[in-house]
Amino acid sequence: MTTHVTLAPEHIEQGLRDARAALQAGRLADAAATCSQILEQAPEAGEALYTLAVARRMQKDCPAALAALARLIELNPNYGRAWQERGHCLRDQGLSEEALAAYQRAVGHNGALIACWRQLAQLHSAAGRDYAADFAQGQYEHLAALPPELLSVASFIQEGKLYKAEQACRAFLQRNGHHVEAMRLLAEIGMKFNAYDEAEFLLESAKLLAPENVSAHFDYVKVLRKRQKFEQALTEANELRAKEPGNPEFEMLFANENLAVGNFDEAMGIYETLLETMPGNPGINLTYGHALKTVGRQEDAIGAYRRAYQAKPDYGDAFWSLANLKTYRFSDDELAQMRSREAMPQVSLEDRYHLCFALGKALEDRGEYAEAFAYYERGNRLKRDELRYTAERLSDEMRRQRELVTNEVVARFAGAGCQAPDPIFIVGLPRAGSTLLEQVLASHSQVEGTMELPNILTLAHKLERRSAVGEEPEYPGNLATVPLEDLTRFGEDYLRDTRIYRKQGTPLFIDKMPNNFRHIGLISAILPNARIIDARRSAMGCCFSGFKQLFAEGQEFTYGLHEVGTYYRDYVALMDHWDQVLPGKVLRVRYEEVVEDLESQVRRLLDFCGLAFEEACLNFHETERAVRTASSEQVRQPIFRSGVDQWEKFSEFLDPLRAVLGPELVST
Repeated sequence: MTTHVTLAPEHIEQGLRDARAALQAGRLADAAATCSQILEQAPEAGEALYTLAVARRMQKDCPAALAALARLIELNPNYGRAWQERGHCLRDQGLSEEALAAYQRAVGHNGALIACWRQLAQLHSAAGRDYAADFAQGQYEHLAALPPELLSVASFIQEGKLYKAEQACRAFLQRNGHHVEAMRLLAEIGMKFNAYDEAEFLLESAKLLAPENVSAHFDYVKVLRKRQKFEQALTEANELRAKEPGNPEFEMLFANENLAVGNFDEAMGIYETLLETMPGNPGINLTYGHALKTVGRQEDAIGAYRRAYQAKPDYGDAFWSLANLKTYRFSDDELAQMRSREAMPQVSLEDRYHLCFALGKALEDRGEYAEAFAYYERGNRLKRDELRYTAERLSDEMRRQRELVTNEVVARFAGAGCQAPDPIFIVGLPRAGSTLLEQVLASHSQVEGTMELPNILTLAHKLERRSAVGEEPEYPGNLATVPLEDLTRFGEDYLRDTRIYRKQGTPLFIDKMPNNFRHIGLISAILPNARIIDARRSAMGCCFSGFKQLFAEGQEFTYGLHEVGTYYRDYVALMDHWDQVLPGKVLRVRYEEVVEDLESQVRRLLDFCGLAFEEACLNFHETERAVRTASSEQVRQPIFRSGVDQWEKFSEFLDPLRAVLGPELVST
């Protein structure tokens, strides 16, 4: 008879250690009893649920094990080991296909689970799926060949235990020198910490040490893209695909890199070739849909997105991509499917928040504002929790710009920098009308629209030159001392590095990276003749539009009313500073005024850019060009007023936003 013992909170960790020790010693009843006691006090103790499930399965009580796993997966749908244990239970019950699905979910969350790959290889082979069996066997053999220490590192990475993974990986490298797989893993950790410089160095070295290691080469391409070295990434992707002609993963990578530099025909051809052999692949259909949307083939994009969610019914990104067209309206069946899938506890975090944002848009379009806001709020909370964003970092960055880029610093830029007038920078907050202004200007015969170019942000990052985590960065304070010849070189480098995005040979081109507003002092120093346009939208409309938008990456400040309001307030303060130290440098164009009187604002824009008026700028929606942002379908239509005051339909829910903005900004 087991005696019930109440555990104090400080003893729970010791209880878990005792339970694991009992499990390893084969004392299954003791392990289960200890876990049950822990769960009475801490029902959400994931490790206790997992250990209990293992003990119950080993006691051949699979229903009890599955019950514990159901609770664990509800608490943490992305925990790969829970899905692996579920697979073991289902396998032991003779439910092969259900077990296979669980193992597949497990490796989707943690690709280092070697037992899962072994089981997948066996199950696929038994079902006659030779290609899938060979792939799983290859993964198993790769992991089996790793030293045990590196297998643990890989698993730590997948489970988000990054500091533990880094310590173990560095210790291994100190003992074993230039071990390519360890270098790959350390680079992966570095990318998760945004240490892209070190990651690039490690992977470039790994490629040189082991040129036959296609995995290292693949990761090298990915880090080059993260560092916005798109042209080099394309070259490396082409070299990689030559190593294994026909490899679908390498073909996709090459297509994606072509898309990144604007080679749309090349990318489309590869996607279409891949879909001929894998028509039901959800990931390829999704990416193909994005490419079709970018070039204006909306109906074809819709078809691709639908094929993606038909292949994977809980594919949140496919539903969100339909919602993100802004003009798409979901059917009753699609709405029901999204509700059903979002409510399932086993849905991954990423799919869940994509579904939440899609449901918010679908319900907003139907006038069901309370429920729409509830989904928007839930999606934002899930995304914010994943990112662990805090507003203080960006507020501090913008404070340093205001305090350190003074009139005296700006004065020393006189005569410096690259004098070319080519770039037109459109800056501001996302969802403030910048894509509309870009489309207007790109309709002019002398201007080319490119994309949100990363080059200024990359330069600012290089100038920061932090020597230690937490240390105050040198930039923008070092603008007071940087040699003037360096400023000229930086401007020339910008023009050289952005040339790959310029396809039409026009005198002027647009860089529409909104976050460049944080670096207007730097832009003015290196490109003094560039035009800068601030796309401004009213505070409530801009902030709420950002709040209900799920961005592909970046823009972390939008995932909360307090966060987006704080960012807007800091943005206005910084733009006021630029107006003071660089008077007349920035043209402010208000979205509401463009909607109210398009022609006057178009003429004002063109005058500022030194361009003659052209009628095509008023008929911007007829211009055929690639548009990559969330407004791509909206700017292919005549201008409309319906989007100006959409926030007012949600007014009763927006008091937290009003509080952080303050009365002055709320009224603007």
